[in-house]
Order: sequence, then C-alpha cells, then structure tokens
Amino acid sequence: MGQVIATRLLLGVLWLIHWLPLGVQAAFGRALGALLYRLAGSRRRIALRNLELCFPELTSARREALAREHFGWLGRSIVERGLLWWAPRERLSRLIHVEGEVDLAERSERPVMWLVPHFMALDVAGAAVLLFQKKKGASIYQQQTNPVMDAIMRRGRLRLGNAVIFPRSDSAKPLIREIRQGTGFFNLPDMDFGERDAAFVPFFGVSAATLLAPSRMAKLLNMVVQPVLAEMLPGGQGYRVRFLPPLADFPSDDALADTARMNRWIEEQIRANPAQYLWVHKRFKTRPAGEASLY
Repeated sequence: MGQVIATRLLLGVLWLIHWLPLGVQAAFGRALGALLYRLAGSRRRIALRNLELCFPELTSARREALAREHFGWLGRSIVERGLLWWAPRERLSRLIHVEGEVDLAERSERPVMWLVPHFMALDVAGAAVLLFQKKKGASIYQQQTNPVMDAIMRRGRLRLGNAVIFPRSDSAKPLIREIRQGTGFFNLPDMDFGERDAAFVPFFGVSAATLLAPSRMAKLLNMVVQPVLAEMLPGGQGYRVRFLPPLADFPSDDALADTARMNRWIEEQIRANPAQYLWVHKRFKTRPAGEASLY
C-alpha cells in the first residue's frame, strides 16, 4: 500500500512539472541527477565500473566527471518522462527534431526494424516513430513489478496510437505475426538479458552477452534494419532523433558476425555522445562459464 501511495505521489509531481517550460524541467532534472549521484550509491558504482571497463584509457577523474554528467542526463530523462506521458501531440512535435528517413517504413516493401540503442532519449525515439510516420509500430517492454508504474508506462507508450507492445516474458509469436502484417519493430538490442538466445560478443573489448535476435529476426522476416539515434539537447532546445540509412548487407548468413558488427556500430555512437548512454545498467553482468563477476 505504501509503495502505491509513493508512486502516485511521484506521478503527481511529474504531472505538475510537465506543464513547465522544457528549460525549467531540464534544470530540475539536472538537480535530480546530482542528488542521485550522491545518494544512489549502487547505480553510481555500476556506472563508474562500466566506464572503467569501456574507457580504460581515461583517467579516473575524467571517468568520474563523465559519470556525473551522465547522471545529469539521467535525471532529465526521469523528470521529462512526464512530457512523453501527458503532453499534447502538438507540443511534442515542436520539441522533437527529426532528421533523416523517418518515413522509410511507409515506403519500404519489406518490414522495417528500427534499431535503437539505449541512450537517454530512447523513449523520445519511440514517440518520434508514432508522431512523424504512419506505419504501425511494435515494441517489447520490460514489465514493472510496481503495478501502478507498469500501468502508466504502458499507457504512456500507447497513448499516441498506432502502436502495440508486448511483454518481454511473452512468446515472440504475436510480435512475429505483427511484423508479417507490415508493422515496424522498435528493437532495443543492447542490454544483458542472460545467455538465452545470446552470444558473448566484444563490446568495447569486453565479452558481453548480446542477443542474436536482431540478426535472426531480420533474416527470418526479410527485414530492413534502420538505425535510430535519439539525443537530448541542452536546456530547452528539445530532442534530436536521427533516422539513419539502413544497414547495408544486414542481416547476413552469419548471426554472430552481424551481432559483433552491431556492437561495433553502437560503440561508435557511444564514443560520439558518451554521457547520454545508459551506464547504470549492468551491461556485463552475465559472464562466460568460470569467469568472475565484473561488478
């Protein structure tokens, strides 16, 4: 009961904040991020360890500065979630700046997979898919243990219409049926979900359990794979979502090679914008047999 009340209070605060100008929300978010860096010790340690593993060439002081900057963007992503959940379509359309072939899925004779790494503006990319093109979109989501939060997240992701979402715990068959009917697939390829359907593939030179599904699904369903990158802009400038040209010769007949190529591409994007990547996730949690934990 206490958790439900606390969650409703938090959502009430986010609802009130979403009416404010984005620049004011951004300031709240940065302040929240600074507070979280001090108080959320477990997540801070995870972020610092990930940065140590991925950027060993940086000094510890530089990695700490990068982690602090990351928490500022993380705080913003939390505060500004209210915009995605409640703001009118017109306001979102003004704040989200889209570049590239956003309408590729509409024109393609083959179904499209939007390949979207875990940057802080990930959910903004999802909103852009629903706001700026007409093809129906499907995605997989991680169910929340908190039922109030789970309900608001589901509602928020579906409220713009023309979308369907499937819990990660469900069978893939309903998703595959949707894609075969022409629905685009919003795919998040870069989290550690264990060894099932995954392979250990280098990520910044460290073996990382990485799903083979992007390559295998694209091959099975003859999909076009289009990378999408989302970025939070400073202050009240909004967000940039880039719909990049489709990956050439992807998928191939070698799912492992495709997955290694995908990780290398994600690395390149992270190096271009390191502070906005999701460093508080245990990306290297699953280890090869006999290898000690990295956390």
